[in-house]
Amino acid sequence: MHVVITGGAGFLGRRLAAALLARPMLTDARGAARPIAGITLLDVAAPANLPVDQRLRVVVGDLADARVIADAVPPDTDSLFHLAAVVSGEAEADFDLGMRVNVDATRLLLERCRTLDAPPKVLFASSLAVFGGALPDPVPDDAPLKPQSSYGTQKAIGELLVHDMSRKGFIDGRSLRLPTVTVRPGKPNKAASSFASGIIREPLAGVDAVCPVAPATRMWVISPRTVIDNLIVGHEAPASAFGDWRSVNVPGLCVGVGEMVDALRAVAGDEAAARVRWNYDPVIDRIVATWPPRFATARGQALGMRADSDFEGIVRAHMQDQARPRA
Repeated sequence: MHVVITGGAGFLGRRLAAALLARPMLTDARGAARPIAGITLLDVAAPANLPVDQRLRVVVGDLADARVIADAVPPDTDSLFHLAAVVSGEAEADFDLGMRVNVDATRLLLERCRTLDAPPKVLFASSLAVFGGALPDPVPDDAPLKPQSSYGTQKAIGELLVHDMSRKGFIDGRSLRLPTVTVRPGKPNKAASSFASGIIREPLAGVDAVCPVAPATRMWVISPRTVIDNLIVGHEAPASAFGDWRSVNVPGLCVGVGEMVDALRAVAGDEAAARVRWNYDPVIDRIVATWPPRFATARGQALGMRADSDFEGIVRAHMQDQARPRA
């Protein structure tokens, strides 16, 4: 079985690759459990800290270039995990870049899938940003798509493409609306949600961090460990489990930003929590305010997905992961 992961140089892409390599089998679109013969990681940069495994292949190039996609997605591809994207803040600031990567590249990937030897499974990493405006609390899977940002609009377009190509039988697609993943290691990025990792990651490293939203702001979050588990659960589920709509709200934890800092204090002490400075940013706050804080996840749970139990556990898991030696 051959698997392609876009965004393979990113934190989640590398972590997903390692998790897949550790599995004895993966289920293809025809329901057959098969060993993974190869995994291709596609991204604009070469990934670092990869596991040593001869099944890994790296393709570096522009995701919106059909020639690069043809190289990265060979005819015998069985599964595609499409994680690559221009993040929310950057997509809002640079409309053309967001459309090129989040829409044009997605369509090129799906068009490539139409030419493969057999319809592949396609797992599309979507976002809660596809919702907005007046919504029920919690937000159900079938709530109207009403994004309030360019990023949310681009993800909604991706969901509709995945659904329609699945309806036509070109692919076996599933779109998973991921909560905000925290705590991410590394450096801050241009995502509007980047602060949700920074206010934990930086203080634990002895560095001050700025929080641009109010302590009362509530977010729907998930740990890196749990999101990888849920991506694999979403891939392994049969197409029949999705019914007439291929998009699912992934279970998450609703937590206030102030509560996140309280959890940091409980785990790492007052000194770490004191490194968080509150500095309101109206641009970031306006984007985050369009994201609902709670979602109905009965469908995701029925597939076998789960949420983290508490934010203190997320902080501890990050500390454990950072303490592990890297490959």
